[in-house]
Amino acid sequence: MQSPPVRDPEAVKGVSFGLTAYVMWGCFPLYFALFEGVPAPEVLIHRILWSCLFLVGVITLLKRWAPVIAALKAPKRLGRVLICAILIATNWGLYIYAVESRQVLQASLGYFLTPLVNVALGVLVLRETMAKPQLAALGLASAAILIQLATLGELPWISLLLALTFGSYGLFRKQVALDGLSGLFVETLLLFPMALLALGWFTAQDVSHFLVDVPISALLISSGVATALPLLAFAGAARRLRLSTLGFLMYINPTIQFLIALFIFGEPLGTVQLITFLMIWLGLALYSWSSWQSRPRGA
Repeated sequence: MQSPPVRDPEAVKGVSFGLTAYVMWGCFPLYFALFEGVPAPEVLIHRILWSCLFLVGVITLLKRWAPVIAALKAPKRLGRVLICAILIATNWGLYIYAVESRQVLQASLGYFLTPLVNVALGVLVLRETMAKPQLAALGLASAAILIQLATLGELPWISLLLALTFGSYGLFRKQVALDGLSGLFVETLLLFPMALLALGWFTAQDVSHFLVDVPISALLISSGVATALPLLAFAGAARRLRLSTLGFLMYINPTIQFLIALFIFGEPLGTVQLITFLMIWLGLALYSWSSWQSRPRGA
């Protein structure tokens, strides 16, 4: 009689951290909906500022200054980090706008599309070979976008830009020798002066919401914590889990966003949109199956 498989405590912790990270990211529409009345650019400015300041405390507490200092001592290597910073800031700004304008379905579609955009960028930029199931997955996603264009008369531009900016961020981020926490800090640090200038401009124009309304001010400050916490949980998961496991957990985020858009925000889901979502989900199933089949055995 075979004994039951022994659970790996580290793997269990990894799944817990991964679930925490992706559920937090998935619930972001509920969080950013609280900023109603505050323009997306202003929310983005504070997200950058308070993320940077909060991460100073986290890095100090964890004694992780060595990689940050090493990165700042090599300014020639900061070019890619600056590109990453601009891409992630653009992604954040688009996402905040999508929530504020109640287009969370488009946002969720963007994050469902991201793995397929990663495959396309790998082929186009890195000259990677695409497996047939991945080619089929990319074809299904492309057909879904074309159907939306043909029947609705417009591209889902929020979805496409979210997927492209996050996919491109991942592409450049792989070329930066910094862990997630240190990388995010350096990225926000590079954007900090511009964000500070923008805050000064908002204040000078008397359109700033900061320090005008106490609840809104508290929310703006909390955006730094809300940005860093899921990242810390994700880092804990990434150290303990296989990449394939993380890949499957990733779909929790856009799925929660999809359900929030549908059942809490009451966004309409037309027949065409439902068909295109189904096509993209089928593409993701093919992509996931292909990734699982091609993983190294025992990895």
